[in-house]
Amino acid sequence: MAESAFRAAQEADRYAAHVKPINELVDSLRDETRGWMPHVAPLHGGINAEVLSVLRDPGPATQVGSGSGFLCIENDDPTAERQQTMFEKVGVLPGDVTPWNAYPWYINAAPKAAQLDDGVQPLIDLLDLMTKVRVVFLQGNDARNGWARLVKRYPARARRAGTVIATFHPGRQALFHPDPDVRQARAEHREAAYRQLAGALGRG
Repeated sequence: MAESAFRAAQEADRYAAHVKPINELVDSLRDETRGWMPHVAPLHGGINAEVLSVLRDPGPATQVGSGSGFLCIENDDPTAERQQTMFEKVGVLPGDVTPWNAYPWYINAAPKAAQLDDGVQPLIDLLDLMTKVRVVFLQGNDARNGWARLVKRYPARARRAGTVIATFHPGRQALFHPDPDVRQARAEHREAAYRQLAGALGRG
């Protein structure tokens, strides 16, 4: 997204057929109470993706003006770069994935329990659009907690989403721990989860 030509291409295809239903959903969810929400970049698979990747909340690189205005693994920030590197390493393509967040509105903070509850309905609405999804990839505690709320409220729909893989957030802080063995174990768990994801798609 730091490259003007790439960013312009994403802007031009903001409502391309494969992301139009999702980005129209985003438009409908923006309001004065909860605030702004980034669109999903057309680089990703949109409604055709087989993987729904869930993180915590949109980061600063997704903001309009100072950032790209999109959820995208090509955003100009370390977390997106780390995801892109790990996906590429195991053979998962951007088009295989649609990114989302447990709390999809922009707060740039850890969501509270009530906010995770608020994120359930948008996540269900997104799943209803993603008819080809086979894997839900939960990255971080908030993503897992948000999904647990969805499972409790909509157990049958959660089962239809397919395989659920949970691991640590791709940000550096997810590995912070005073014990180096714990840090290593977390890094290995994350790497194994990405390999498991690739295997679920037949790439392993």
